[in-house]
Amino acid sequence: MAESFGTDAQRYDQARPGYPDALVARIVAGSPGPDVLDVGCGTGIAARQFQAGGCAVLGVEPDARMADFARARGLRVEVGTFEAWEPAGRMFDAVTAAQSWHWVDPVGGAAKAAQVLRPAGRLAIFGHVFEPPAEVAEPFAAAFRKAVPDSPFSKLPARRPLETYQAGYAKVADTIRETNQFTEPEQWRFDWERSYTRDEWLALLPTTGGLTQLPADKTAAILDAVGTAIDALGGHFTMRYTTLATTAVRIRAA
Repeated sequence: MAESFGTDAQRYDQARPGYPDALVARIVAGSPGPDVLDVGCGTGIAARQFQAGGCAVLGVEPDARMADFARARGLRVEVGTFEAWEPAGRMFDAVTAAQSWHWVDPVGGAAKAAQVLRPAGRLAIFGHVFEPPAEVAEPFAAAFRKAVPDSPFSKLPARRPLETYQAGYAKVADTIRETNQFTEPEQWRFDWERSYTRDEWLALLPTTGGLTQLPADKTAAILDAVGTAIDALGGHFTMRYTTLATTAVRIRAA
């Protein structure tokens, strides 16, 4: 599943939103230096933001298609899962994971992050809450259940409360604590908005987990239903994003 996102790397890169500048700036300011390891970097959406903030970024990405796209945009990327990736003695000031940590073994991933972070280096795991307004989410859920009733995604509610996502980041904090290699994890939250036209949202939807592996006819039926719903809203809507982060600092050696 993790490698299904590379099916159309260009669409993914163009349609997916970036991350709040305040989040990137806070991670950079709270790290002891500029060397960043970006876990599951994808096409490099977050990595390029860290580059723009003055960081030297190395990406690790399991999907070779995504890695190739990121390299074409000027990033250094090594192909592989974080668990299998060999640091070869390299150390970093920050380890980041943007919308990707759910593909990493949480316990092993936290331990490996501690292994490659310099003392006082920062681990930052973050991602968006993708919950459009009910007027868009409910037609999507209904169309998805009709198209693929046996999918695990069909059993999910149209919209999930923010607390569901916050609980997931709290579990990440628990695995970080288990390493005994980090300070007490912090939970950060950034609220922001973005307006989407019908075409912009329909370009983004096929890059999300439930649709990346669907046959073209089923995807088209779902997009048609969502497009009709957005047309009823005047052809656009405002997405209220919440970006959540769990972050901790590598304990200095005694």
